[in-house]
Amino acid sequence: MRGHSWETVLMLAALLMLMLVSACASKVEPADMVLHNGKIVTVDAAKPEVQAIAIHGEVIAAVGSEKEIQPYIGPSTTVIDLAGMLAIPGFIDSHGHLTGLGESKMQLDLGHAATWDDIVAMVAEAANKAKPGEYILGSGWHQEKWNRKPVPDVEGFPTHEALSKVSPDNPVLLMHASGHAVFANAKAMEMANITRSTPDPTGGQVMHDAKGNPIGVFRENAAGLVRKGADEFVRKRMPDAIRLAIQECLSKGVTTFFDAGSSFETIDLLKQFADEGNLEIRLWVMISEGNQALQYNLAKYRIIDYGNKHLTVRAIKRFMDGALGSRTAWMLEPYADLPSSTGINVDKVEDIVETARLAIENGFQLCTHAIGDRANREVLNIYEAVFKAHPDKKNLRWRIEHAQHLNAADIPRFGALGVIAAMQTIHCTSDAPYVLARLGAQRAEEGAYVWQKLMKCGAIICNGTDTAVEDVNPIPNFYAAVTRKLKDGTVFYQDQRMTREEALKSYTWNAAYSAFEEGTRGSLVAGKLADITVLTKNILTIPEDEILTAAVKYTIVGGKLMYSR
Repeated sequence: MRGHSWETVLMLAALLMLMLVSACASKVEPADMVLHNGKIVTVDAAKPEVQAIAIHGEVIAAVGSEKEIQPYIGPSTTVIDLAGMLAIPGFIDSHGHLTGLGESKMQLDLGHAATWDDIVAMVAEAANKAKPGEYILGSGWHQEKWNRKPVPDVEGFPTHEALSKVSPDNPVLLMHASGHAVFANAKAMEMANITRSTPDPTGGQVMHDAKGNPIGVFRENAAGLVRKGADEFVRKRMPDAIRLAIQECLSKGVTTFFDAGSSFETIDLLKQFADEGNLEIRLWVMISEGNQALQYNLAKYRIIDYGNKHLTVRAIKRFMDGALGSRTAWMLEPYADLPSSTGINVDKVEDIVETARLAIENGFQLCTHAIGDRANREVLNIYEAVFKAHPDKKNLRWRIEHAQHLNAADIPRFGALGVIAAMQTIHCTSDAPYVLARLGAQRAEEGAYVWQKLMKCGAIICNGTDTAVEDVNPIPNFYAAVTRKLKDGTVFYQDQRMTREEALKSYTWNAAYSAFEEGTRGSLVAGKLADITVLTKNILTIPEDEILTAAVKYTIVGGKLMYSR
């Protein structure tokens, strides 16, 4: 070629090809939605903070600077101006009770009662409006949070007489805030054939006064003795409860919810919701059934990403013990304020051993409720034995739900065994006023809500609210994680606080990891589901005492705007 060397021609051709490729790359497909002009925290180490995000359909197309995302804006793109607000991966509540949350919206809310007399008055008002024989249900009461002790009392719990007097014709069942005890009036006990000679069931206790009469408090498995009559009443309104719970989650920025124990019947109903397109959040469900039912049904109920990634069932829930508030958490040593008791073992250890066998042989995670130090040790012992018996099974991500009170010797075992600590940081500040009374200072400092000790030993902590025990709102939970501050301003062992980044990760990526879902959610990365929560304030940088004033502005699930404040 006259005037040009072959090298020059080849160089020009390569340059032309590079320009063509660059031009094609710049012509990206317009996004369905773009969020921009905000602080977008991705929880992705490769690109931790960006200015804008583009969404195609249900997934994230790209994250980057304003300039990088600008080409994704087309004529039909929905553009949301964040106006400086904070966008984060959608909150994942890694332990709650979906139907319990919905049901709490349809019954008496006793969580704000200052005294037992307040609760009696609320029931009296409800009884005046109820039809004879109709159940009156309530939840959220906690004897340790009243400003005075009821009279008369047994171990600080009231007796039923005042409640029975204001509701003689209606059975009353009031769930303890912990979910581990229920209070019944005389009518409810009469309908359940409860007498002074009714024996305690395995893993439960009917509380009596000094004369041997039942006072109305039924701990752990004993609650089933009085709740049978109400079960059908609750079952009939379960679809309404699910709808209410979904809307409550969306309004609080929760895009994925881990349901900590549902029956096969409830799972069937959730599957129906998914089929009808009404499951507007993503659910990860633990099965709560006995071993015989599990044996026959596990294969049928292993459900992964059903209903366009809205329903997964791949875990089993069991209970090793109860709760600290009701003194049913199973402890190695007696309670400091009740030396005659070390709590209650709810599900027999041998039953949980059998559940563990079923879980590992059928590819299910096992999620065992354990609050007391004895309960946690027993669960860790079971897990360790099962893991050793199945050396070919790796990366199982079995979980201990709550893991609240640990013996120092057991803390490193979480990291060593790869056991997930599924904790609820708000339980720390909610329970702290009576933790010292229950455990004493030494046990409390050693092992109560020891987030930093667990993380330093290599454990993964995922976060949640245990709703309806606590409000499903992640903001107070996040605040508890980073401050451990009580209502009176005191701080409960501040060395165990999470950093704000650790707290956010516990509510996003860690939660997804604990469910084998980190590949599709938990961080804002191209290719992952477009599940995003937008907050009115930047909870990562605002002054500590302003965190509680932050609110949810938008909740986006699968690229769809599901809630707008």
